[in-house]
Amino acid sequence: MGILNDKGIETTVIEYLNTPPDSAELNEVLELLGIEPRELMRKHEAPYKENNLDNPELSREQLIQAMIDNPILIERPIIINGNKATIGRPPEKVLDIL
Repeated sequence: MGILNDKGIETTVIEYLNTPPDSAELNEVLELLGIEPRELMRKHEAPYKENNLDNPELSREQLIQAMIDNPILIERPIIINGNKATIGRPPEKVLDIL
C-alpha cells in the first residue's frame, strides 16, 4: 500500500477474510496471475495441512473451493491493475504491473 500511495495510485482494498471471493473471482485472479490454485495458497496455514491440500489428486476446482472455504489460505496481498496482477511479496513486485 505504501508504494501505491507514494505513487498517488487510488486503490480499492478487499478484505477477503471478511468477504471471501467466489469461484469466478478466484479463477479470474489465477488467470491474471498466470498460476495454478496451489501456487496461490499459503501452505504453512493449518487448513492446508488439515485438509491434505498437498494431495496431487485434488482437482483445480477442489483447491479453489478450499480457498473459498478457508480464505486464510489465499496468499496476500494480490494487486490487480487492469489486466495485470501480482502477489505483492516482496512489495516491490507491485512496480512490475504499474
